[in-house]
Amino acid sequence: MKKTIVIIPLLFSVFLVGVFFLYGCKEVKKSRPIVPQKDYERLIAGRLDAEYVGTENCLSACHEHDRIRAAFDSSTMGVQLSRDSGMPIVDCESCHGPGSLAIKGITKKLVEENLKKGKKTACNYKTLIDFKSLPAPAKSLVCLKCHTTNATFNLHEWNAGVHAVNDVSCSDCHLIHSGPDLKVKPRETAEMCFKCHQDISAYYMLPSHHPVREGKMFCTDCHNPHGTTTEKLLRMPTVRETCTACHGEKEGPFLYEHGDLTENCLNCHLPHGSPNDNLLLVKPPFLCLQCHEGHRINTYTGETAGLEMKRFFYTDCTNCHSQIHGTDLPSTTGKGRFTQ
Repeated sequence: MKKTIVIIPLLFSVFLVGVFFLYGCKEVKKSRPIVPQKDYERLIAGRLDAEYVGTENCLSACHEHDRIRAAFDSSTMGVQLSRDSGMPIVDCESCHGPGSLAIKGITKKLVEENLKKGKKTACNYKTLIDFKSLPAPAKSLVCLKCHTTNATFNLHEWNAGVHAVNDVSCSDCHLIHSGPDLKVKPRETAEMCFKCHQDISAYYMLPSHHPVREGKMFCTDCHNPHGTTTEKLLRMPTVRETCTACHGEKEGPFLYEHGDLTENCLNCHLPHGSPNDNLLLVKPPFLCLQCHEGHRINTYTGETAGLEMKRFFYTDCTNCHSQIHGTDLPSTTGKGRFTQ
């Protein structure tokens, strides 16, 4: 009898655990806000008495004759306003919060009368979300609430990226109402990036540099501004893989490899610009002599070279060692000296 009393609660506990794992886990995995999204927007706007009135009411009251509407209608987000687009609806209030107080007292008749007088009817912007006073993470959150729920894979690592950590928001780079194209054009990326990265901008003024200022290469060719798990927001897992994506002839594998170059191109090169040829850190032969000892140079007869010949050879190691990144051919001595 006692055994039966003990077993029944035990079986009941097992049953509860089973039910939890079958149904409870699914509930735990669900991401649900404590209150509806619209209530959050009211809180951000600071006006709990505001209501949602719809895009048409907002635009007809205020922006009907403004270039902002024309640009927005032709943009990616504006297309989603179409009810038959099959996409999630995005409207003015999705970003600016409830607009009933902003257009209170504004009618089409008032707008028309003001137009006749040559005036534009403005909304009461103070009742909407004040983007200028929001901290950078909150600004980005307004965009990310839509852009992280779709297949925008390059945003999945935004929150852990260098830009997000350093309080850079989406609107610092993407000007939503500037025109229909919300993406930054590749040729405009350098000017945009250099506004913050002025130290990097200086490198591109040096004699040897990647052709970014010339518009033949762009910052986004190497870096992903939306965040990566790699250092310096590199698109590839390593510096070497990033470089060899363009400089494939330096990748190898080679029979005779230059040890340092198989690890990191930055052991010898600066990535953005340098006063030395080929983006080198230091002018040869001093760059090579940081790792290698100098050696005696002999003439073809075996005699020690004269002073003038030494000066010629010690001007640049690559006068002899021309295949410095690696080669499949041995040197004339049968060793891997990168001479051919």
